[in-house]
Amino acid sequence: MHHYSPETLIKSYALGVFPMAESHDDARIFFVDPEQRGVIPLDPPHLNRSMRKLIRNTPYQVTINTAFADVIDGCRQLTDTRTDTWINHPIRQLYCALHRLGFAHSLEVWDRKITDNHLCSDEGTPRLIGGLYGVACAGAFFGESMFSRASNASKLALLHLIARLRHGGFVLLDTQFLNPHLVQFGCHEISRAMFQEKLQHALTVTARLPMDDDPTAMLDQLLQDSTVIS
Repeated sequence: MHHYSPETLIKSYALGVFPMAESHDDARIFFVDPEQRGVIPLDPPHLNRSMRKLIRNTPYQVTINTAFADVIDGCRQLTDTRTDTWINHPIRQLYCALHRLGFAHSLEVWDRKITDNHLCSDEGTPRLIGGLYGVACAGAFFGESMFSRASNASKLALLHLIARLRHGGFVLLDTQFLNPHLVQFGCHEISRAMFQEKLQHALTVTARLPMDDDPTAMLDQLLQDSTVIS
């Protein structure tokens, strides 16, 4: 069995391929290069009215890079509706290593308020109800997976990600594949050749994923710049 390193993963993303496993209990990893690639437009972003309402009136709070391992575990957790997953243990370990190296990032959605960037604890332990993770490389962000344990939790995580990517100067948000949940964000498929063009451009762009910037300001800018879709 071949054992891949975090450095191998970064090189694979720069080539436009990404790792998967056949199932959660299959220790093997293979790399995928789809003929059609899902991407979410960042300029302009596409938001529907329910998303705009969610941004303005959410009951949840969102953090970044505070619980990476918990997020990837949420994404690989088996449920009644998800009986298998492509995130096996070796992939989990690789992305946790990428996170420690500063390439992989998570956004976490909590059911508690935040004061001065710290989750309040006066009413018990905050509950992680959703999130997503992915890999940042130059001006490209490769979305890997997301999960939700409450209504709109993963949607809110993705909205926060889009706001941060735009604020930080990213030009490409790769979703790998297209699904009905992502279509509402304007996600669409492009050919492998077109994706390679966008990727090679994104790799020349200097961008940063904002960590300490005011999320309210980034979300306000997202709302201001977005195109309203049905």
